[in-house]
Amino acid sequence: MEFPESNRFETKLGKKPFLVTMEVNPPKGTDLSGITSSVGRVKGLVDAVNVTDGSGAIMRASPLAVAKAVLDAGLDPILQMTCRDRNRLALQADLLGASILGIRNVLLLTGDDPKAGDHPDAKPVFDINSATLMQAAKGLTEGKDMAGKPLLGAPRFCIGAAADPGAKDLEVEMQKFQAKLNGGAQFFQTQAVFDPARLGVFMGRARPFGKPVLAGILLVKSANMARYMNEHVWGIHVPDEIIARFERSGDKRAECVAVTGELIRAVRELADGIHLYALGWEDLVPDILKEAKLGGDSGDSQSRFQ
Repeated sequence: MEFPESNRFETKLGKKPFLVTMEVNPPKGTDLSGITSSVGRVKGLVDAVNVTDGSGAIMRASPLAVAKAVLDAGLDPILQMTCRDRNRLALQADLLGASILGIRNVLLLTGDDPKAGDHPDAKPVFDINSATLMQAAKGLTEGKDMAGKPLLGAPRFCIGAAADPGAKDLEVEMQKFQAKLNGGAQFFQTQAVFDPARLGVFMGRARPFGKPVLAGILLVKSANMARYMNEHVWGIHVPDEIIARFERSGDKRAECVAVTGELIRAVRELADGIHLYALGWEDLVPDILKEAKLGGDSGDSQSRFQ
């Protein structure tokens, strides 16, 4: 069955005033029941579903196969692709393969170091960086590969990139932002945001470029998880106030819904949408969006990017 153009993520860019995406991790195995269950719960509530590519350098099933399963389930996937594991030949081949399968949205990333994952002896590739991969993807849409050879049929992509509002050096981050724009980025999803004021500063720099930026919203599950991320995950700082709330709460899942809903409301006037890092609690996404007073697909509105 042909996927409806009206449901395509790229169709909503610049038209729907506030976008909602979330991500799922492929299984470490072949059982897709968790993926199909998650997708079923959020159908009509989110605009697209990211499928991660070896997030945390953990070996999982092919994101290309899982993205096709998401598409078949009726939601538009955003295929994540990292430069860590493949050279430019394999990356271009997978991009063409994604297009053949009907997958148009791609979020192109550098990728985590294998030493951080469950196969620390794996050899990284990093033949090209994410900005170069974006240029390659854009070139494919124009009918040429990276060697300048013509294609027999060109793909169509909506290219996304990552951004970090909490970067220590905002000038360097904006240089990276510009390089990704030059590579063809059409939208951005950010790292986890816990400081709306800092996001506001970043958006003040990013807004003039006229590309939608979705603020990353990470679901905190417990005080211990928050402390661990503060100590071990670069670029994330969960405020002490949130940690204290989880320490006082007798219901961690209910507190997660409340905290996440409040954070979404705080960033709603700053960003062009949100990207949810559910981390296994995808079943809470409908309740979180309700708490944040976000409904389902509200259709097109006048673009703020025109």
